[in-house]
Amino acid sequence: MIKSMTGYGGAKGEKNAIAVTVEMKSVNNRYLDVSVRLPRSCLFAEDAVRAAVAGHITRGKVDVFVTVDTSAAEEVVVRLDEALASAYLKAVRETAETYGLDGSISALQLARMPDVMIQEKSDTDRQVVSEAIGAVLEQALEDFDAMRAREGQKLAEDIGGKLDGLEAMVAQVEARSPQTVAEYRSKLLARMREVLADASVDESRILQEAAIYADKVAVDEEMVRLKSHIAQFRHLLAAGSPAGRKLDFLIQEMNREANTTGSKCADADIAKTVIDMKAELEKIREQIQNME
Repeated sequence: MIKSMTGYGGAKGEKNAIAVTVEMKSVNNRYLDVSVRLPRSCLFAEDAVRAAVAGHITRGKVDVFVTVDTSAAEEVVVRLDEALASAYLKAVRETAETYGLDGSISALQLARMPDVMIQEKSDTDRQVVSEAIGAVLEQALEDFDAMRAREGQKLAEDIGGKLDGLEAMVAQVEARSPQTVAEYRSKLLARMREVLADASVDESRILQEAAIYADKVAVDEEMVRLKSHIAQFRHLLAAGSPAGRKLDFLIQEMNREANTTGSKCADADIAKTVIDMKAELEKIREQIQNME
């Protein structure tokens, strides 16, 4: 299925008590350009995110925004500041000796001393965080691809209609081309009779001139190639993404055939059809710029 380069996707989820939100959007670009924004504590996952995105899109400018909340997964650890506790005990004992007081102190009393007990949160395992990000990112990519596929289907349908119009124009040129030679032969014969008056006209000479003219204005080869390009264009649309670069090349070739036809023809009707043909090709070219 053909996919558009422009799209949006998002997902939220939780794994191993780690809450993750992923949003992503893309616009047209000649090559793949992925920009990832992660919390500073999760920058280790950037390469994995880029690789996952590259597995779903081949070209376009993609912005990925990831937020991670690990607070629920972090365990609180209470640690004793041994140096500070020793200093408190020493100070208590010295005070007791100096003033003749009871110098005993319980563990609970020591723990209540300022900053003796330090609360810390343990670091969440990087592998666990990466798995949580990867799981939600995959959901966001599915949503992202679904939107791009819907847009791509619309583009393919629109281009399909334009290709039908091109085929009709090719048929018009093919039907009109032999008539131009016959008309030229009649005009040439009438002109020669007018110039030569009563003198007899060499029919073989007329046929020779008409044959030369027919060879100069013949566009059979161009029309055959153009029809072949249209058929290949339809095949690529049916085959699906990535096809944007190939379609872009084909549209250039189709333009070349149309230009050659325009330069050869000396007929007003064919010239008008060629102009319409080129206008339609330009519309298709603009649509292709949105395709992956």
